[in-house]
Amino acid sequence: MSEISIGDAIKAFLKKSRLNSGIQALQIEQIWEDMMGKTIAKYTDKIQIINHTLFIRTNVGPLRQELMYQKEKIIERVNEALGEKVIKEVVIQ
Repeated sequence: MSEISIGDAIKAFLKKSRLNSGIQALQIEQIWEDMMGKTIAKYTDKIQIINHTLFIRTNVGPLRQELMYQKEKIIERVNEALGEKVIKEVVIQ
């Protein structure tokens, strides 16, 4: 039997479990303000990951439009922050 660290064991478990996307969404929420700025963070209500798709909810029309134009940049920044290619698509609600 080979030895692995507890951290590696937890990462392996999370990759295979359904908890992974929830944890990644929490990580994104924690760094969202640093990635996107205070104004955008203030007016985005909910961030969720389902099947490699990042769902961002906002009730501000102009912000929704701005985020639509920045989809590729958001995907790039989020994947970079998570250290792996998790997000393939962004949906603005």
